[in-house]
Amino acid sequence: MSQLPQSPRRPKGVITPLAINFLHLRNPYTIAWWSAAYPGFGHISLGCYVRGFLLFIWEILTNTQAKLNMAILYSFTGRFDLAKEIIDTRWLLLYPSVFIFSIWDSYRLTMKLNRLAVLADRNEEVIRPVSMSGMEINILDKRSPWVAAAWSLLGPGLGHLYTHQIPTGFFLLVWWITIAYCSNLLQAVHFTAFGLFEQTGAVVDPQWLLSLPSVYGFAVYDSYVNTNEYNRLFEKEQAVLFKQQYQSPDFKMPTQLASEVYITASFSYSIALEVVISELEQRGISREHICAIPMNVPWKERQLIDTIYQADGLSMFDLATVLGTIFMLFGVMWGFFWQWGPIIWGLIGLLLGGALGFLFKYLYYRLYMQKQPPSGKITEVVLIVSCREPEASMVEKVLAANLALSIGRKE
Repeated sequence: MSQLPQSPRRPKGVITPLAINFLHLRNPYTIAWWSAAYPGFGHISLGCYVRGFLLFIWEILTNTQAKLNMAILYSFTGRFDLAKEIIDTRWLLLYPSVFIFSIWDSYRLTMKLNRLAVLADRNEEVIRPVSMSGMEINILDKRSPWVAAAWSLLGPGLGHLYTHQIPTGFFLLVWWITIAYCSNLLQAVHFTAFGLFEQTGAVVDPQWLLSLPSVYGFAVYDSYVNTNEYNRLFEKEQAVLFKQQYQSPDFKMPTQLASEVYITASFSYSIALEVVISELEQRGISREHICAIPMNVPWKERQLIDTIYQADGLSMFDLATVLGTIFMLFGVMWGFFWQWGPIIWGLIGLLLGGALGFLFKYLYYRLYMQKQPPSGKITEVVLIVSCREPEASMVEKVLAANLALSIGRKE
C-alpha cells in the first residue's frame, strides 16, 4: 500500500489566497519595541494575526476608556494635575498586565520562531509559489520594498495590500480610517495647508491623534521588511526548483563536438526565467538539454538601499522607523504649544527621527559590517541550453525576449 506524501516536519511557511505566512529571522528587540509602541503590532509582524488583532483592539478600547493618551500628553507637557484628573483608574489598572504580556510574549515568540526559521532554511522544501481560490489569486513574486513603504505612508495598510497581505492590509486600513476620522486628522491637514495653525490645534482630538504615529511607523516598517523577505523567499524557491528539475545528470557540458550548439544566458531571479524555460520546452528543447545553475553572489562593500533585485537581510529601516515614530509622537504632543501646530511638527519629527535612524544604521554598518552583495541587476542564475544548429537562433530569440541580462553562444 503506497503512502501519502508527507509535508516537511519543519515547513518554511504557507501561501493562501489571502496571504503568505512564513518563517524568517527577526530581531527580537525590534519586535518587542513594536509591541511596546502599540500592543498587537509585534504579533502581527510575526504572522500571529489572531493574537495581534485582539491585542490591538484591546489597546484601542482600554486606552480610549482610560484616557491614557490624554494623560501622556499632559504629563509630557508638564501639566501633571490635569493628567491625574483625566485618567480613569478603573480602566488604567487593567492596562499594565496585558501591556507587559504583549512585550514579553512577542519577544519570547520571536526567539522560538527564529530557531524554527534556521531549521526550515536547512531543508530544500519551500512553499508553493501560487495559491488560487474562487475569490483571490496569490502569486509569490518580486516587488519593490520602497513602493510598499511609499503606499504605507500614503495610507497605512496599502503597502500590505500591495504585497498581498490582505488580512493585515485591511485591518490597518480600517483602523487608520477610524483613527483619522475620530481625531479630525483631515480637517487639521486642511487648516495646516492654509496656515491656520491655531485652528489646527483646536480641531484635533489628541486622544485619537497620538495613536497615529505608531500606526504609520509600523505600517511602513512591516510592509518594507515583508517585501524584502518575500523577495528572498522567491529567490530561494526558484533556486530549489532549478536544482531539482534543471540540473539533470544526463546534461552534457560543452565539448568539442561540432554537432552541438550551447547557448548561455544570465538572469536575475524572476518569473520570466520560468517562462523562458517553459517556452523552450514547448518548442522542443527537452529538460535534459537545459541546465539552470543558481549562482552564489560574491560580497563587496555594503550599499545603503535595498531594491527589488537584492536585499541582504541587514535592515537599514528598523531604527529609522522606530526613531521616526518616537520623534513624530513628541512632535505631535509638543506641536499643540508651538507655532506650526501638531501636524507640521509631527511630520518634522517623522523626517528628523527617520534621518537619524538611517544615519546611525549607516555608520554602524560602515564601521562594523563592511560587506554585502553587489547592488543592481546581477547574474543570479546561469542558463545553459544544448541544441542543434537550426534551433540556435530560436533559442536566442526566446532568451532575448524574456529579460536575459546577457547571451553567449559556443559552437
